[in-house]
Amino acid sequence: QVHSAVMNINRGNLAGHEVLMDSWPEFKAVLIRPHREVASDDSDFYTNTYAVHYRDLGACCTLLGSAINWDQAFWINGNFSHNHSLMVHMAHGPSLSPAGLRDGLYEASRDIAQTKGAKLDVLCYFIYFHLDPSSLPEIRLDPAVKLSSLDVSHVDLLNETWRFGGNEKSRKYLASLIRKFPSACLLDATGRPVSWLASDAFGALTHAYTLPQHRGHGYNRVLSNVMAKRLHSLGYLSYGFVAVENFLMQRLQERQGFQRLPSLCLLIQCNTA
Repeated sequence: QVHSAVMNINRGNLAGHEVLMDSWPEFKAVLIRPHREVASDDSDFYTNTYAVHYRDLGACCTLLGSAINWDQAFWINGNFSHNHSLMVHMAHGPSLSPAGLRDGLYEASRDIAQTKGAKLDVLCYFIYFHLDPSSLPEIRLDPAVKLSSLDVSHVDLLNETWRFGGNEKSRKYLASLIRKFPSACLLDATGRPVSWLASDAFGALTHAYTLPQHRGHGYNRVLSNVMAKRLHSLGYLSYGFVAVENFLMQRLQERQGFQRLPSLCLLIQCNTA
């Protein structure tokens, strides 16, 4: 996440991000955060998104406490958790109750949030990646659909089908992704998207979705293949998040040769009280 975000910063910084470190040139924690003028809406956690990578928890805690605006709603994409008990817990559902969760990033965030009167929610995902997408075989496209890229005119469809969407802030966020980062979709004969896959400011494949009436045709597999190759050709790592309960998508990724990291990625949401 941090690696791809830095690449995006060096390639025009369309997301308006900046990089902070605990020290230089030897560093123990790195934080990607939005510029202050980008994170201007305290309630917009779609835009107020951070990514952190650390080798030393103490350095991470210091950076989290000093470099994040805890008066805002926001997301933190964090280090992978290697906590086996956490993975067992996650088998019972994708969302965690804060009680009993033992992870360095979460505990650091929780302790700071408590002093700010903020509330944390946690989602956990697997990360799938492909080391050499150029080796993926070409997939024959269904003649009933046409390969294209998402257009901002498609944003309402994405917004109404996204489980975290359905509001004006999510609509604005999705429109920004469509305008700024690579995407792919399959259009029906009327030009309407029936399946799509986007990417975000952290270089992740995201927002994979196929309309229910068009499922079972391998459309997601086609788009995953196309987007992995496209991002790889641009110099990015080809990776994406898959919900722990989405077994169908996990099998799809594994059939295509994507590898799963043997740990979980934490997505921590902070809501101001």
